[in-house]
Parts: sequence; structure tokens; C-alpha cells
Amino acid sequence: ASEGKDGASAAENTPPQVSQGKLGERSSVFCSAGQFFFEYLVVVSLKKMPDGRYEPKITYQFPKRENLLKGQKEEEERLLQAIPLFCFPDGSNWVPVTEFTSETFSFVLTNVDGSRKIGYCRRLLPSGRGVRLPEVFCIISCLGCFGLFSKILDEVEKRRQISMAVIYPFMQGLRESPFPAPGKTVTIKSFIPESGTELIELTRPVDAHLEHVEFQALLQRLSPHLILHIFASAMLERRLIFLAEELSVLSQCIHAVAALLYPFTWAHTYIPVVPECLLDTVCCPTPFMVGIQMRHLQRVLEQPMEEALIVDLCEGKIIQAVGDEEEILPGKLQNEMLVSLNRHNNNNNVHTSEQVNALVSEAFVHFFVRLVGHYASHIKWGRSGSGSFQERAFCKAITSKSCRRFVKKFVKTNMFSLFIEEAEKSRIPQEGNG
Repeated sequence: ASEGKDGASAAENTPPQVSQGKLGERSSVFCSAGQFFFEYLVVVSLKKMPDGRYEPKITYQFPKRENLLKGQKEEEERLLQAIPLFCFPDGSNWVPVTEFTSETFSFVLTNVDGSRKIGYCRRLLPSGRGVRLPEVFCIISCLGCFGLFSKILDEVEKRRQISMAVIYPFMQGLRESPFPAPGKTVTIKSFIPESGTELIELTRPVDAHLEHVEFQALLQRLSPHLILHIFASAMLERRLIFLAEELSVLSQCIHAVAALLYPFTWAHTYIPVVPECLLDTVCCPTPFMVGIQMRHLQRVLEQPMEEALIVDLCEGKIIQAVGDEEEILPGKLQNEMLVSLNRHNNNNNVHTSEQVNALVSEAFVHFFVRLVGHYASHIKWGRSGSGSFQERAFCKAITSKSCRRFVKKFVKTNMFSLFIEEAEKSRIPQEGNG
């Protein structure tokens, strides 16, 4: 991984389209339609070691890769070594049980070249009698679409209760199907003993940038005020630590916080669930956004950390703050955002997660449009076609003193710099430019 040890993540930087007076739309964050749904399905099981501890190991892999070049084999081995750690990030303190509520979560791995892969995980207890250990079914894909892969994992879990052998033809059929375009559906045929042939419809959301997001998870746990404090800290690329016991809560909420920054991207260490053996990630002097299980809170607080915002997702409160979170965002814009988020909380007509995602995303995109939407008119284009961003003129064009003061800090962030770098390469002829 490029940051934060084995499984940290550097965010992707897809080019924005430059359009006068508003922020550009960005393409789907990982891969386009027509790609394979997934690269691997692996099963990670807990194996007992001689000292009595349990260690996660890959016990099943589909498909098995052959005829790989040396470089490809090395990359595959690195990937496969990292997966078990993130499927069981909560360490080796496991004992066989008779009951276990299955849980769904995800993690992100980043290669040295910056390409990203997502692990979609379902941790479940295999069918059987007596005490047994949970196992994790993990689908590795470069496609970011949490809801769609959750549905796939539902099908995997249903088949696992019958037999491992029933999973193979379903995954083979999925692998042979093209990933649908936004808003489109693909139908997978699958045979299940005693049930016959089933047709499984998988629909991709219309808004590509919201495919990996569940804003409802965040809104259910945190007040609008606290969400804005977190958003402000993320905009200034500070260190953010989120605490919860459930892996699903951590991964959903952290993906949601990162998505609030759209059309900008978090470009630093990003680990939705930090494995126990990597807890010293919180000692990094650079920005990070990480999720840590509540059981490790004391160990985290004992680490020699620099200033960080620590958020308890279970209690919906801040455990540790820098202290200036209330003053970071321009007052007027912050109040407008609060009104929007509170209106959502009081709107009982909003039912679906897609509607929630659209409303919340719209409020935050509108914030960026109001604040920095004039960036395109401050890119000076040379005869060669290359652009040069005029930062001073851009800041000076903001009439509100509080907004200008904030933007002067925001333009120094990595996420703004990367956004502008792409904009300088992405000239789209404007009206009147010939």
C-alpha cells in the first residue's frame, strides 16, 4: 500500500470536467462499465496455531490464477497476504461459538502505482452443529458499489448454508457478466438444488459517485453539528479517528465522511478498519482518516499522537478535539448547511437510501459551488493548451472576508492541489473562446 502500511489508501484522482461557474462532475471512482465484477472471491478462515491463538488464512480462492508474469505474481502474492489481516482486523481473540450474527464491511487496498482495490466482506458462521468459528467471504474488486456487492454477498451467504460447491457456479456466472452502466441492470442465472434456476437482478445506482456511500449510517449516529465539525476537519486534512465496535459501522461511516468531500478526494492514509497489529498508524504525523474498534480506545489514547479529532460513533460524540472545529467553516455557509441537514432529519417523506444520498450530497456540493465554484475562470490557458491556475486572483475574487480567509487555507491542501492539477490538464472550450 502506498500509505499507512499494508492496507492504507491514497485516494483516486479522476479528472474533473471544467465548466464555467460550477464544480465539474467526476467519473465513476474505480472502473467503468464492461469491467469484470470482481477479481477474486476468497474465503478466510481462522486456523489454530501451536500456541493456541487463531490466525486468519485464505482457505479458498476463485479463480485460481495461472500463467502470470513474475511481476504480476509478486503483486498477487502481496494482495493475498494483506487480505486475511483486513478480514479479521480485530486480532486473534476468537473462540468457537454456536451463534454469530453475520456482518458486512469493506476495506480498501492501494498499490504502489495508486490503483485501488476494494474488499467487500461478509463474516458469517458456517451452517452446522456445535461450536465453530466464523469465516469471511471476501470479494476483491476495483469497482466501488457497496450496495450492489452487499446483495451479491447475500446470495453467497444463502448458498454457503447449502454447500460451498453451490457458490462456484454463481460466481462464475457473475464473473462472465459485464458490470452494468449507471442506472442499468444485469441479470444472473443461478441454479440452486431443490429451488431450481433463479434470476438475480443487480442494478447499479444512477449516480456513480454515490455508489459506495450510505449517508444514512452517518446521520443515524451523529448530529448535523458534529457532521459539519468532522467535514471541516477533513477539508483541512487533519487527523481523524472514528471509534465503533462493529466493523460495518466503521466502514460505512468512514466511506460516508470521505464522500462528503466530493468532488474533491481524500488523498492521504485512509483505513476504514485498522487491524489490531497496525494501531500505531495513529502516530503518523501526516493526515489520516481511520476507523478503530472501541475495545482499542485505551491503547490509542496511550499512543504518542499529534493533534487529532476522535469521534465516538456509538455515543455520537467527540472524545478528543483540536478545539477550533466550530470556527473552521464560514459562519453563514455553515448555518445554511445545518438548515439543509436538519431539514433532511425532519423530512419523513424521504425513505430510500438513494434519496438520502442525493439530498445530503446536494447540500455539500452546493457548499463547494458557493465557495470555490469560480475556479475555472481563474485558469489561464497558454497557446500550447496547458493551463495555469491563478491562485491569488481566485482568492481575491471572493467578496466575503470569512469565506476568503477559509479558502486561503483550503487552497493549500493536497486535495485542492490535485483537483486543480487535473483541471489544468482538462481544458474544455468555453463559449466565446473560439
